[in-house]
Amino acid sequence: MRSELEVATLDHVILRVNDLEASIAFYTGVLGFAMQGQDGPFTVIRVDDNFVLLLAPHGASGIEHYAFAVSRAEFAQIFDRIKSAGIPYGPTFDAVGSNEGPGEESGARGLAPTLYFFDPNKHLLEIRCYER
Repeated sequence: MRSELEVATLDHVILRVNDLEASIAFYTGVLGFAMQGQDGPFTVIRVDDNFVLLLAPHGASGIEHYAFAVSRAEFAQIFDRIKSAGIPYGPTFDAVGSNEGPGEESGARGLAPTLYFFDPNKHLLEIRCYER
């Protein structure tokens, strides 16, 4: 079965880590990714121009998630399907269920409109659109 989406790319993944220094050494030294710096509580590891890993300190709750970048039209279509299906959503990871949004947050390619929601297995997902 073919996906209805034309293009969706993985934008970023937030990973909780027990040992930040060891994680930075692994992702930069072993995998060859680039240390980009800090974004709030996250250490940003750049994988390529369109994808980053955000390392979160151990003990952080509710933030591990998968973010997909989609076109503006696809963002609107997905948002409509989420609302039609009665899936709780929110503008930020900690506001899922508020049924407010979209929000705007930083990702692999900068600021973009965002929408957060859970899949049936309670994985936190985010869609975002860089097109203005």
